Amino acid sequence: MLSVERIGRVAVATLSRPPVNALNDELLARLDSVLNEVAADEEVSVLHIRSDQKAFCAGADLALMRSCFATPEGPDVMVEVVRRMQRLFERIEAAPLVTVAEIGGAALGGGLELALACDVRVAAVEAKLGLPEVGLGLVPGAGGTQRLTRLCGRGIASRLILGGEVVDGALAERLGIVQWAQPREQLAEWTRELAAHFANAPRAALAANKRCIAAADGPGRDGYAEELAGSRRLYDHPETRRRVSEFLSRKGT
Repeated sequence: MLSVERIGRVAVATLSRPPVNALNDELLARLDSVLNEVAADEEVSVLHIRSDQKAFCAGADLALMRSCFATPEGPDVMVEVVRRMQRLFERIEAAPLVTVAEIGGAALGGGLELALACDVRVAAVEAKLGLPEVGLGLVPGAGGTQRLTRLCGRGIASRLILGGEVVDGALAERLGIVQWAQPREQLAEWTRELAAHFANAPRAALAANKRCIAAADGPGRDGYAEELAGSRRLYDHPETRRRVSEFLSRKGT
């Protein structure tokens, strides 16, 4: 369902719930557990989320939706599932490490919402991405409306969410939904190298920079104060001091 492999300072989490990695209670619990593990491991700087199926993640489990719509209490049950997804994706977004989504196939509904919670996204040119819930009379409620709007602006978000538009990876890159699009046959290796590149930086510095970036659009947060606070913490960090010392030595200072 979800396996984890350590490659240096990168934890590679592979979704494997055939056929489309649909999100159910068990998979959400496993994702939550993996996040706890990697967040607590100071030797991990990057969480790389990928899939070994044709789809990255096609969203909520259809069997769960079917059962919820068949009972009077079903809507409340479904709201609790979506609330659980919101909380998990908020934790991924705030994790003290870099999160990378490798989107090799369809990322729809909750699957795209999972990817949007990550810091960076790389999609196959041929992948399909979208939040098509409006066509079913629903809202992409696991953070999709909020993150896509912050990421791409109200215009693009309105186009995709209100129109239920599904785009390929190439267009997703042009719209700013993903940062990079690569041919499918090159995607896995390219993303592995990207994750390893991020992992070269100290985890404490990555976490501090993430907090500063988040403060830029966080209501009531002072990003400039966050920069100063982060800088002060890092000035005393052993790894920062080691790297700065080596840099100054190379410069002959």
